[in-house]
Amino acid sequence: MDDATVGPVDLAARVDEALAVQALAFGLTDDEIAVREQIVRRHLQQPGVRSLGATSPSGRLVGFVYGMPNDRGHWWSTIVEPYLRREGGDRWLDDSFVVVELHVLPAYQGRGVGGRLITGLTDPVPQPRTILSALDLDSPARRFYRGLGYADLAHPVHFPSAPIPYTVMGADLPLRRPARTTADDPA
Repeated sequence: MDDATVGPVDLAARVDEALAVQALAFGLTDDEIAVREQIVRRHLQQPGVRSLGATSPSGRLVGFVYGMPNDRGHWWSTIVEPYLRREGGDRWLDDSFVVVELHVLPAYQGRGVGGRLITGLTDPVPQPRTILSALDLDSPARRFYRGLGYADLAHPVHFPSAPIPYTVMGADLPLRRPARTTADDPA
């Protein structure tokens, strides 16, 4: 049963709630949350940033997504560019929309919330493609992204201080609408 409403969210006003969702979904420590709070607040100042939230009937934030037009000067792009270039795919950094974070509480995963969040975020953007990074594991999140049309562009990608490598994935927009299954939404 779908009991989450997806719509615009003032991420700046609800950053603590969003990071609590991310911490539960992704297993973050308090120190990691503090670092990510600064990153999110900095991202929210970027041109073209968009965010959506999923709320329970009581108004509790149970999922969120945000992203922005890519800029090769952003930290993330400077890290992934050599990996993409090695694979012949650094063009993906141009005229693309980056999905920075997408997280859904475990109790709400597998209900289509993640799909509604990411398609609601990317459908209106003017860029012709979207990119993101996901842990370089065979995981429900990676299967979820593949179901939307994302393909692996480069891996393993090593971010400073991240103990697990990532995969950069990209998809043409609009994203595919997969058949409803019990596949998990991303963390």
